Amino acid sequence: MRGKKTILLSVALVLCLTAGCETGSGNPTDTERPHQEKAAAEPGTPVRDLTSAEEVEVDRAEEELVRRCMRREGFRYWPGPVAGIAERKAGGYVVDDVEWARRYGYGRSFDIAAEKARRSHPNITYSEALPEKQRVRYSRALDGDFDDTLTVELPSGGSVRTPRTGCYAEARGQLYGDYPTWFRARKTVTSLTPLYVPRILRDERLVTAVTAWSHCMKDSGKPFESPDDIRRQRARLTKGMSESQARKAESALAVTEAECSRKTSLGKIARALEKDYRERALHEYSEEFTTYQRMRMSALERAGNL
Repeated sequence: MRGKKTILLSVALVLCLTAGCETGSGNPTDTERPHQEKAAAEPGTPVRDLTSAEEVEVDRAEEELVRRCMRREGFRYWPGPVAGIAERKAGGYVVDDVEWARRYGYGRSFDIAAEKARRSHPNITYSEALPEKQRVRYSRALDGDFDDTLTVELPSGGSVRTPRTGCYAEARGQLYGDYPTWFRARKTVTSLTPLYVPRILRDERLVTAVTAWSHCMKDSGKPFESPDDIRRQRARLTKGMSESQARKAESALAVTEAECSRKTSLGKIARALEKDYRERALHEYSEEFTTYQRMRMSALERAGNL
């Protein structure tokens, strides 16, 4: 079946439909999952997922704690850009929010802002202007010592590691209460996608929904076989356009995608399948998942007290 062949290529589902998929300020050096230690979160802490607004609050608090830490180390640090609520909707498997699509398209403005920050954020220009020895000190103060790391094997195979020290580690330890336990739980929960996503991609309910979506897109004058088909062609579709033309074109296409997703329930079906399969995968790691949620709730409380 042609539709089935297409949906099997939809690896974007791995990245953005999962409830454990995270966005935020982040640390580009994160390759971490530490040894298990006693969880700092109290047993009575409420257990639930954070809302997007709450995630924003926690991420901003982390950046503020990093700033304070770097100041103690003798360096300036400007809190990095934190993805807002609207930005956290970007990059999903399928766009199904018509108003969001009309305003943001495929998140082109977010991509541009992120690229600009990577090139010219004050932290970049500041560190690059430091003398070489100071620049090395700055990097170690921020990222930690890569000769002293936490390492762990992931449920899906392979291993990850991260420095035990540095201002990123300190800030997260302050927020979550126990840095090693936090990353053990986080990396366990958020690295499970390879265990269940292939099953979602083979599920006939998703295959059928994508086929219906594709027919809707064709009837609307946008002949694409799947949401991934749009993602693969996105750069080509706007090649040679001015920035304003590209934004307008992407917005129009995203709106059509969202309308067809609503008509065929593609987004709703994909999310429901992800929830079902993910819960099954988490069954074996229920303790880590509970710890993960509790520590996030604890971080939210601490963020509100900064």
